[in-house]
Amino acid sequence: MMRQFELVERVRSYDPEVDEDAINRAYVYGTKMHGMQKRASGDPYFSHPIEVAGILTNYKLDTASIVTALLHDVLEDTKATVEEIRELFGDEVARLVDGVTKLARIQIQNIETKQAENFRKLVLAMSEDIRVLMVKLADRLHNMRTLNFITDAAKRRSIAMETMEIYAPLAERIGMQEIKTELEDLAFAELHADARASILTRLRFLELHGGELVVKIMDELDQVMNKAAIEGYISGREKTAYSIWRKMQIKDVSFEQLSDIMAFRIMVDNIGDCYRVLGVVHTAYPTVPGRFKDYISTPKRNGYRSIHTSVIGPQRHRIEIQIRTHEMHETAELGVAAHWKYKNSDLFAESGLKPVDGRQYSWLRELLDILEHAQSPQEFLEHTKLEMFQDQVFCFTPKGDLIAMPRGASPVDFAYAVHTEVGNTCVGAKVNGRIVPLRTRLQNGDQVEIVTSSAQKPQPEWESFVVTGRARAHIRRRVRTEARTEYIKLGREMLSNSFAKEGYDLTDKGLNGVLEKLGVEAIDDLYAKVGEGRLIGREVLIAVYPGARTEGDDNIVNLSQARLRQATGAVAIKGLTPGMAVHLSECCHPLPGDRIIGIISDGRGIDIHTMDCEKLEGFTDSPERWVDLAWNPDKDQDVHIGRVALVVANEPGSLGALCTAIARNLGNITNLKILTRSQDFFEMNLDIEVRGVKHLTNIIAALRAMPAINSVERARR
Repeated sequence: MMRQFELVERVRSYDPEVDEDAINRAYVYGTKMHGMQKRASGDPYFSHPIEVAGILTNYKLDTASIVTALLHDVLEDTKATVEEIRELFGDEVARLVDGVTKLARIQIQNIETKQAENFRKLVLAMSEDIRVLMVKLADRLHNMRTLNFITDAAKRRSIAMETMEIYAPLAERIGMQEIKTELEDLAFAELHADARASILTRLRFLELHGGELVVKIMDELDQVMNKAAIEGYISGREKTAYSIWRKMQIKDVSFEQLSDIMAFRIMVDNIGDCYRVLGVVHTAYPTVPGRFKDYISTPKRNGYRSIHTSVIGPQRHRIEIQIRTHEMHETAELGVAAHWKYKNSDLFAESGLKPVDGRQYSWLRELLDILEHAQSPQEFLEHTKLEMFQDQVFCFTPKGDLIAMPRGASPVDFAYAVHTEVGNTCVGAKVNGRIVPLRTRLQNGDQVEIVTSSAQKPQPEWESFVVTGRARAHIRRRVRTEARTEYIKLGREMLSNSFAKEGYDLTDKGLNGVLEKLGVEAIDDLYAKVGEGRLIGREVLIAVYPGARTEGDDNIVNLSQARLRQATGAVAIKGLTPGMAVHLSECCHPLPGDRIIGIISDGRGIDIHTMDCEKLEGFTDSPERWVDLAWNPDKDQDVHIGRVALVVANEPGSLGALCTAIARNLGNITNLKILTRSQDFFEMNLDIEVRGVKHLTNIIAALRAMPAINSVERARR
């Protein structure tokens, strides 16, 4: 265990103005508070905070960060309080320690929720001071180094998975490459021990039989540089076991099929020399297509700058070469910590931000935006993983502004990256001047123009193809808001009908008296619960009027009676938002003009069926789930899907004539499925956009008049 004076001397070696007294007091206080506590390894518990502080000295962090490392567990594991820390060590340290502290004292139902709550608090804290994240990463690194002392295999795996999915990407986001690489390797060793051992064995075999291959390649690159009269430093290394394994998974190839397991760095004095080296390397060796990335002209979001290129290089080996300046290399290795010595520089003075402010990092601002719009900590954690754990593409606005997004991003992701309202009102997109579907995958260098409309709102189906956590969080929030509005309106009408049918009045006073009994906090929550189908109107009626009983009660209403109910007093279908409280059933494809009935479905709201739908037989014993519905005449012009079954002659021009006939009758084919085919006929189903039953009937009549159509009927499935 590092001794007190050793820690002080390590800090003094890079910071002559170290507050020795603060570190000494924190060392003594931490030792006293942790007392006789032991770690799983059997070591004194305080050895862990000391090791965390030692890791941070490698990054030359300030006194407050070192003191925070020494105290980062006292709030969780001892009787210490934030007020006591503030009194002894000041506001800055108290704020940092509180930011790092986990939420162990909060009563949370399960470990997943606890993990999500911990991460939510961490993001909030590091948004105010990035040192919170740096201490947390050092804390996680030491815990991973001692993971083998935990006897519970499931717990070890859970910690390793959290490290791989959350903390390693966070380390990458702030450019702390060494910590990121070690975290990945330690987690990889726990999650895929056999795969790691196999890759390491093969790497050692290559070293044994390849001799001094790395040295030979470096010597040849040095000769190429000397001929071009460029001074620089060359280093070479094997890629890590995890990076090799991940590439094998992504490309679905074996170890033997990988040819670029070695990476070389060429460091020069200035940016001009970077591009001179690139030209020399590309002149001397064949390039590998599609393996060139210029992060100098378009830096990564964490500030990383370098040129990456792959060539068939010296000794005819395929290698990756990274070209950067010495300053870029320092940033690449140390990340945000590399800027600590510039904390009083004009760079931060001009921005109005301090080096510790997390708000200066755009990715962190986006996490805060996701946090604001996520419904729960678990949802926030899900969106955050989406936001961090993906490669990037770079696209441009029409004005030339650069937008970085995860690979596979769509124009909707781009729209939300520009501005929330641009995303919410997005109706279309142009990529490189051409109109494209919103689910199009963007490529590096695309110029994207978003078309908006004030009448637009986020569509539920967008969630199926967006890849950024920010877009998904905003879509879900707007969809939830729309859904809740629909559920409240629907629930209010359902309760009103239920009460009126039994001769009772629905009043706010009556409902307020049973809110606690029904497990809700407000009347709107009650309406929403009824609208969602999670609470039956009959239950509410009996809760308000315990003596309410009817002859035979609701549960003896038979199927034929339910189907023959008149539409008077029915819940009107109007103002629908697709995918919200009301759903048109795909088993019978109800259309305006059909007689319809609604079935309350748990968590979905109401599924609409035609009166003759075969599926209604399955709800005979649950009449309380039936709701009378009627089409709103004002909405008959909305587009709906009608399905027809046809037998079409297998002859030239028949399909063309079929499509023409439908188009002439103002129908639009959305789907065509061929069921069977023979030498003479095709049997198929067509889904057609129509305004209602009358419109579909006209189309069917037009099709029946065609010689090429053997038969056509409205299909129910």
